[in-house]
Amino acid sequence: MLFRSPNKPWSPNKLRLAVLVFAGALLAQQPTTFRTNVNLVHLVATVKNQTGELVGTLQQQDFELYDNGSHQEIKVFDRTTAQPLSVALLVDISGSTAKELKYEGESASRFLRALLTEGNPDDMVSLYTFNYQVRQARRFTHDYKSLEDKLKLLQGEAGTALYDAVYFAAHDLESRAGRKVIVVVTDGGDTFSGYTLKQALEAAQLADAVIYPVVVLPITNDAGRNIGGEHALKFIADGTGGRAQYPALGAELDRAFTDIITELRTQYMLGFYPQNVPLTKERFHKLEVRVKRPELRVSARNGYYGEYR
Repeated sequence: MLFRSPNKPWSPNKLRLAVLVFAGALLAQQPTTFRTNVNLVHLVATVKNQTGELVGTLQQQDFELYDNGSHQEIKVFDRTTAQPLSVALLVDISGSTAKELKYEGESASRFLRALLTEGNPDDMVSLYTFNYQVRQARRFTHDYKSLEDKLKLLQGEAGTALYDAVYFAAHDLESRAGRKVIVVVTDGGDTFSGYTLKQALEAAQLADAVIYPVVVLPITNDAGRNIGGEHALKFIADGTGGRAQYPALGAELDRAFTDIITELRTQYMLGFYPQNVPLTKERFHKLEVRVKRPELRVSARNGYYGEYR
């Protein structure tokens, strides 16, 4: 499926082709009216010690939850994270990635093989590619081979609609059950999106999706790198409880994907019903998750969109 970024002109030939082939899909991608009513709020948390090692043995009583500063009672707790995963894998195929795409595709294939063959049989992955436009190359599936076949066909050209890719993938994830994850493989920042960084983050938070940017660094020194783009990716990762990584090609990239799988298998699911939350005119509720052991640190999304007060 092809997604169209807002406020970006098409060339005449591409416009005619898009109208003929994807008219139905385009009509389905009108601006979304997001829900404002939230009952049970759930979030995924990752806990690490001071050396960065994952901690997967905590109990419900080890956590505290705050909604707009008001303490909340945890009603749902799952330490085994047995809920199935829906993973949206977003691969940057803009012109700047052309030389690295073969290696990125091979590493992503190894990641998907481990994720789908060693995990929950209900885990699903959807593959998206993005340059100046966003395409869903493969709908959600547990069939590793079909995803690998698509990854072998990647070719790089044109600009980078990164925020649009996150926005559309989050929209697709919103209606899915279980845990939801967006993994973004890119080499830098956005150059072509119609949606903004804030809109992309909001869409991910509405979908309860955790974002893991994997920023491949063919250039290791600051000169020539898109530092602003890297900071933006860290911003959306932090806002959803994910983590940005900056590997080089090869073993570092494989290790980054392995780290993501390890985190996904060592997480906590927390849920609460908002009670006595301070009145506010904002839809966005600030969330804070704490652990009672001071030597540990927790990562979780920093808020959710609830009802108006």
